[in-house]
Amino acid sequence: MADIDDYDFSATDAGASTVYNMEGGQIRKGGYIVIKGHPCKVVDVSTSKTGKHGHAKCNFVAVDIFTNKKYEDIVQSTHNTSVPNVSRKDYSLVDISEDDFCSLFDVETSETREDIKLPDVPEGFAREIRAAFDEGKALIVSVLSAMDHEQIIAFKEEA
Repeated sequence: MADIDDYDFSATDAGASTVYNMEGGQIRKGGYIVIKGHPCKVVDVSTSKTGKHGHAKCNFVAVDIFTNKKYEDIVQSTHNTSVPNVSRKDYSLVDISEDDFCSLFDVETSETREDIKLPDVPEGFAREIRAAFDEGKALIVSVLSAMDHEQIIAFKEEA
């Protein structure tokens, strides 16, 4: 038998999945769905009637939550499809480096992180954030997380 010293358990996480399954007919407009490996927000759903093979189909039109690219998919209403675990968190913007990485302060845990870059999408959004920060405004940024990807999606002045 191998000794327990052979295994390294120091770097582990909770093992939470980035997606979960949901029946296609249960996903509504405004909900989330994974289409072609991209986490998307549903903008339109149309359901066809049952055909001669017995299954209604849901036609989803959705936009990627990070790039705003449009995707379409057809899923049988009784079959499972993937839905991303999406979370949103607010941070105080402390600093922006020369290479566009942001220093973000989490007020709840008092921790600082420097691993999120200014967003490329939408066009000019990073420039707006940098301009407001350079004016000396105290900013709160919202970071959206889904499927091991994090991106700043909004900002506002601290009250």
